[in-house]
Amino acid sequence: GYLFPETYAVSHHVDAEQLVRAMVDRFNKVLTADLRDAAATRQMTVRQLVTLASIVEKETGATDERPTVAAVYANRLKIGMGLQCDPTVIYALQRAGRFDGNLRRDDLAFDSPYNTYRYPGLPPGPIAAPGRGALEAAANPADVDYLYFVSRNDGTHAFAKTLDEHNRNVQKFQVQYFRRR
Repeated sequence: GYLFPETYAVSHHVDAEQLVRAMVDRFNKVLTADLRDAAATRQMTVRQLVTLASIVEKETGATDERPTVAAVYANRLKIGMGLQCDPTVIYALQRAGRFDGNLRRDDLAFDSPYNTYRYPGLPPGPIAAPGRGALEAAANPADVDYLYFVSRNDGTHAFAKTLDEHNRNVQKFQVQYFRRR
């Protein structure tokens, strides 16, 4: 989570330790005092911020959605609701050598502290290396009431405030979508 994802110009003589140092240095430059202060204002440690940002990074590649995705998870944390985040389960399964590219309902019961379907709150640490946009979103989530989202299968998500609304979105964007395919 602390190795900043970016393109680095390095010579053939750079060893792994030097590259890791450069990536961590870049992370520390990107994680500005303003971002650290925003996290502290939200009563988050740097580790919690990076962990949340890593989840945002894995959930969406849509730049404009990152603050909204971060808000969904912040809202869930605030009310003690489980994060129920598929990328955390995938990460746990990958660590165990049990992920084959498809997440199944049975996988949601996999016992790991990274499984946010089983364990409340943030997982113990980052599941990916978040970029600047995900860090900014985690530090400054959108001011929305959403608690749910589901993929539209086009790189974006449908957001919902209620479980009923979310279930309608799941029906439309998952069940019906895959039946038509």
